[in-house]
Amino acid sequence: MMRSLFSGVSGLKVHQTKMDVIGNNIANVNTVGFKASTVNFSDVFYQTTQYATGPNTATGAAGRNAMQIGLGSNMASITANITQTGGSQRTDNPFDVMINGDAFFIVNSGGTNYFTKNGAFNIDAAGTLCTSTGANVMGWQVDKDGNIMKAAVSPLKVMSPENLYAEPELTTATYLSGNIDQMDPQLLTAEGFPVQVSFYDNLGNSYTAKLKITAASAADAKAGNYKVGLTDIVDSSDNSVFAIGGVIGGTAGGGAVTLGGQTFTYNTTTKDFGTTSFDLKFNPSNGTFSQVGGTANAASVQLKFTTAGAGGTVDVFNKMVPDANGALVADTAYTGIDIDFSSLTQFATSGTSKVEPTKGKKGDGSGAGLPVGNMNGIKIDTNGKIYGTYDNGVEKLLGQLAVASFANPSGLEAVGDSMFAATQNSGTFDGVGQDPTYGGGKLSTGVLEMSNVDLSSEFTQMITTQRGFQANSRIITTSDTLLEELINLKR
Repeated sequence: MMRSLFSGVSGLKVHQTKMDVIGNNIANVNTVGFKASTVNFSDVFYQTTQYATGPNTATGAAGRNAMQIGLGSNMASITANITQTGGSQRTDNPFDVMINGDAFFIVNSGGTNYFTKNGAFNIDAAGTLCTSTGANVMGWQVDKDGNIMKAAVSPLKVMSPENLYAEPELTTATYLSGNIDQMDPQLLTAEGFPVQVSFYDNLGNSYTAKLKITAASAADAKAGNYKVGLTDIVDSSDNSVFAIGGVIGGTAGGGAVTLGGQTFTYNTTTKDFGTTSFDLKFNPSNGTFSQVGGTANAASVQLKFTTAGAGGTVDVFNKMVPDANGALVADTAYTGIDIDFSSLTQFATSGTSKVEPTKGKKGDGSGAGLPVGNMNGIKIDTNGKIYGTYDNGVEKLLGQLAVASFANPSGLEAVGDSMFAATQNSGTFDGVGQDPTYGGGKLSTGVLEMSNVDLSSEFTQMITTQRGFQANSRIITTSDTLLEELINLKR
């Protein structure tokens, strides 16, 4: 009689535990990345009142089965349904990411790595990608050449101060297109026809070299013989860089501008370039201009700006490159800004010339240079690579999300905040992780994985659990009634 009472008690306990699990599943029906759990029961130790025996041919006795009385039920397992993917919820938030596959995001909280399916990420005050609960999202960093380093995972500081800006690029080439009209009266004046060539220095500052094209006579103009001189170089505020009191990028004391093989000298007290100029000749056989003198018949010339000071001659607009120790130094191979005149024509039209400068090399646009870029957006592609976009048109790789896979994901231990910890039965994390595309997986941005709780299944389980609990309670009350009848025998 007592056995039935304790069997009923064990039944109540396991059904109560199952109800607790069902309640937790339903409570997290809208929790991002939540994985529902299921409960399995097992019977427990049996009391054997008669052991099984085999047939006895000597006595003719038949075999008998064992007689056993069970002692109730026990909890066999509580298993999280991790491999079933939840539904997709579109958010259009660039920091919301969903894994299509069995892998997990790697996050770090309190110095320990955990794993999660919750891809609702944010950026903290330090610019680090993090979860809403304050765990750092882990991944791979980018080396100085812009390549992903698949080493031990570390926090992704995608909006750190160094990533908020894109480095400027020095202009190394520009070309002129348009028409120099031989009938243009400006060509015969001392001021000449003005041409302005803009460029960026190694710090992203914008400057303009002001040139003038002149002809000694109408006959020279008709023959395509011109001279090109430099009148000034100004900054973005139209202030001359040859200002009294010092030179931008250099020290006081003067210097020189080399253009087309000719040197234009200046000092800090005057902006006088004299009459130095180079010859530009139109060749009717091929319809192009070229420089005559300096480098004979060259299609382009180089603008190289130097200034003299106590430290020697300095290339003010020079390209900066890292030396053997990683320090930025002036590029010794820098030859200046290439100005290509070969696209100009010499048609006689309305007596008005029109010349348009374009940054970059003719054909592919390389060497155009860039100003400093300010970050105006972040995007994550299907490979988990994180890119920063900048207002100067640059797109820079900032890092890559790494993921982790386990031989037995159901063996992970839930620790709260939608995070799991590795256990001896789940498999270990190697500290490096995997590419999100490993095994055919991929990431979706602007999308979150919702809970995989199936309400219809949970409600059905709730009904059967309630009935099981109710039936076990009836065992206890019925056994109590039998005991009461037994006690009443003495009356």
